[in-house]
Amino acid sequence: MELGLGAPTSPPPWRGHLLFRALVIFLCLWVTSEANEQHVELPPRGWNSYDSFSWTVDENAYLQNAKILAEKLLPHGYQYAVIDYLWYRRYVDGAYTDSYGFDNIDEWGRPFPDLQRFPSSKYDKGFSQIANKVHEMGLKFGIHLMKGISTQAVNANTPILDIETGKPYVENGRQWAARDIGLTHKTCAWMPHGFMSVNTNIGAGRAFLRSLYRQYADWGVDFVKVDCIFGTDYSPEEVITISQLLQELDRPIVLSISPGTEVTVPLAENISEHVNMYRITGDDWDNWKDVSSHFTVSSAFAAANKIGATGLRGKSWPDLDMLPFGWLTDPGVNQGPHRPCNLTFDEQKAQMTLWSMAKSPLIYGGDLRHLDNSTFSIMTNPTLLKINYYSKNNMEFHYVYGETTSNTRHSGHLSPRYTVNPTKHDGMVVGLTSCTNDQANGWFVFPQDGKSDHICRIYETENGKNVSFCLGKTKPLLASDDDINEKEEDQTKFHLAVADINDSCLDASASRRRTASEVKLLMFSRCKWHARQMWELNDKGNLVSSYSRLCATVESSKEAGITGARAWIATGSKGEIYLAFFNLDSVSRKITVRISDLEKVLGTAFVRKHSCSCSDVWSGRNLGLVEEEISAVVNPHGCVVFELMC
Repeated sequence: MELGLGAPTSPPPWRGHLLFRALVIFLCLWVTSEANEQHVELPPRGWNSYDSFSWTVDENAYLQNAKILAEKLLPHGYQYAVIDYLWYRRYVDGAYTDSYGFDNIDEWGRPFPDLQRFPSSKYDKGFSQIANKVHEMGLKFGIHLMKGISTQAVNANTPILDIETGKPYVENGRQWAARDIGLTHKTCAWMPHGFMSVNTNIGAGRAFLRSLYRQYADWGVDFVKVDCIFGTDYSPEEVITISQLLQELDRPIVLSISPGTEVTVPLAENISEHVNMYRITGDDWDNWKDVSSHFTVSSAFAAANKIGATGLRGKSWPDLDMLPFGWLTDPGVNQGPHRPCNLTFDEQKAQMTLWSMAKSPLIYGGDLRHLDNSTFSIMTNPTLLKINYYSKNNMEFHYVYGETTSNTRHSGHLSPRYTVNPTKHDGMVVGLTSCTNDQANGWFVFPQDGKSDHICRIYETENGKNVSFCLGKTKPLLASDDDINEKEEDQTKFHLAVADINDSCLDASASRRRTASEVKLLMFSRCKWHARQMWELNDKGNLVSSYSRLCATVESSKEAGITGARAWIATGSKGEIYLAFFNLDSVSRKITVRISDLEKVLGTAFVRKHSCSCSDVWSGRNLGLVEEEISAVVNPHGCVVFELMC
């Protein structure tokens, strides 16, 4: 039957159903596409509550900071507003970082916000109300998490939620609970009463983590910072499991992991593709020793091409930690912001410059309610923010004249296993790295007649003799209060101790959070049956930590501090060269770079002649034409940044 043009007609009854189904399919594909889009193509920027509030932030203070973030810093790319740790802990007498029994957990063992500090959470025992307000401001909402499951949940043996059925998780004909998945010998080293790893090799462990992250997505979370899961607390199975679970969700969530104590490039090789941000130092606070400790590690990650490498649904970024500027608190205290930043103005500019040249995430830590004009100017310098987002070829520049910039360090090359002197310990510490790192090889058993064996590694030669670092090997004994049975797989594990020191065993991870400048410490504590004190020696000569599965190295702790002159370079999309000078000393220094050396590194694509137009990034001054070399007198702990066209 033909229809005349414009003739009124009714669609067949099946046509509406097909259109509806097509619309549903389109929406599903659109949601899936949005969830899997490349969403971390640039280093994240935002604000985090830790440096200013420790764990005591409340809803009112958080939303006040978020409002200022949206008004003043969002136009400059700062979009993530993150509530840091222990938002589920009741703020009452007796509660502190490693206290027990003060956390709010639901019937499935999952944390929910402290209702006194976050009153809007009473509607859903979650953050959906706050997340909605943050999203209305144009921001993205983030929270801090600890790895695994809470000790409270394990002790209560809460059931595990199966999100598919809404009922307790059942597998192999039995119902699973928290005690089935919590690894009690792998509690967080610096929060042992708080959280422990979960067994991700079983369905119940994955089901618990799935229920956690599905809940966070339902709350409207855009960013999670997972702690006690990297560095010396390395838990790769859980990182990878979390990454996989996030990819199941219908909304993109940025994955940041922490802390970064003793992180090396080989360690990050195994994990960077599964995350978006990963800390590569200990906690950074407002002292120059912490700031200066970032120069060597950031240079190593730049040289290894880890900046902007493949990550979860996008790229991944080595994270130098937060910027502790403005009005702050102190680490680990039960107190909010009460003091100004201890860094000088020059030191703050140097830190912001290094973070930008290394393309680190920029997360402001101070109380934004006290944001002053000078701090605002540092955080929003347009050229530095452009470098942080869009520059390429970011690297340390080693052709710096007039100063000694290299720090000598042993390569870790080993000599044969004989003429061992096992007595020298002074100035040496045990470090940790990936077991694929050559510096992890070379450990061996050195028998002692009538005494316990030593575990040794040769690290240098003196007067023709090999000198080794040795620790006593002792069989771990179960303490009477330990509720763990000695298993066959534990027979090869041992404690390491210093001779003549009773009941003191080597830890693979510190019992408290360490700052960026505290990483090289030999750590001992009372011997106990805990994975962080358990070690194994394999056939490859690796001394393996049972806590993190990282391997031990021997390093010198005798460092006078990082001093001298450093320089970084980067390039822009229009042929610009960005050159940053850093003076790490406590006296002013003249720093010089030759234009011919810039050509050696960057080539003629960027250096076409040996004269360059030059401007000072921090002052904005046009310095005119410079020829042959670029020099500047740099203040103590300060920096100068040039934009060049050559």
